[in-house]
Amino acid sequence: MAAPDPIGLFAQKTDAELLYLAQHGQRYPAAVVQGAVQELQRRGLIPEELPEPAARPVAAPPAAPEPTGWALLREISRGVFWPRPGYFITPILLWLNLLAYALLGMTGSDVVAPKAADLLRWGANFSPLTLHGEPWRLVTSCFLHGGPAHLLLNMSSLVFLGLMTEGLTGRWRLLLVYLLSGVGGSLLSLWWHTQGVLSVGASGAVFGLYGLLLATLALHPTSFDRSARRTVLLFIFYLMASSLAGGLETHATDNAAHVGGLLSGLVLGSLWPRRAHQA
Repeated sequence: MAAPDPIGLFAQKTDAELLYLAQHGQRYPAAVVQGAVQELQRRGLIPEELPEPAARPVAAPPAAPEPTGWALLREISRGVFWPRPGYFITPILLWLNLLAYALLGMTGSDVVAPKAADLLRWGANFSPLTLHGEPWRLVTSCFLHGGPAHLLLNMSSLVFLGLMTEGLTGRWRLLLVYLLSGVGGSLLSLWWHTQGVLSVGASGAVFGLYGLLLATLALHPTSFDRSARRTVLLFIFYLMASSLAGGLETHATDNAAHVGGLLSGLVLGSLWPRRAHQA
């Protein structure tokens, strides 16, 4: 309730008392606070027009918790296996390789150590057949693998190279380099192994993507900053050296296909300019 004579009442108050009432308005009735403010305005201690009270800042919504456990696994799987802009062809190639391996097992083959006859039936690169009427084996052999370790090594390299390269070069260029490098690796394997060869695996195509990325870094070094460029080069040379060294230690690895794919990727990567825009 308002005071009967607010002007006379507040005129007797000191400046300090009036300021205290105005500053602690939440403790007193609105009429008392209003009278104190009016008296302060009459004395010229505060302006006639008071600024509007600042709006209370809206609190930012709490950050979403970092995924853990199965949620984290789903996020990683989606990032690796699901196509998206800048990473479209790579997961499709990944699925094709996994599908070929699954079909090999579903038709009765031993997926841990497939027999040569089963690999031949599904399209392995075999000199007597490839060179005499079945050249399509140059491509189909690039989607077959001789065991889970072979598949895992090639597919992990494919994902790494796809993430690094597809956004820079474009999806269709990456697909063409992958296929042509696989064919190039198979051809060099046939030429090198004069006594005949039975070869499967995406190694030649994967090494072609190594060559494509190296050509992109060499011709367009600004695609990455200096630190990232150095890191990517170290990864590339480490992975290539590991694969080639492993091939020297065992006769089961076809290094000729590796070298053929790498040379194909380097040549193809140097022929085309970089995309006008980058991911």
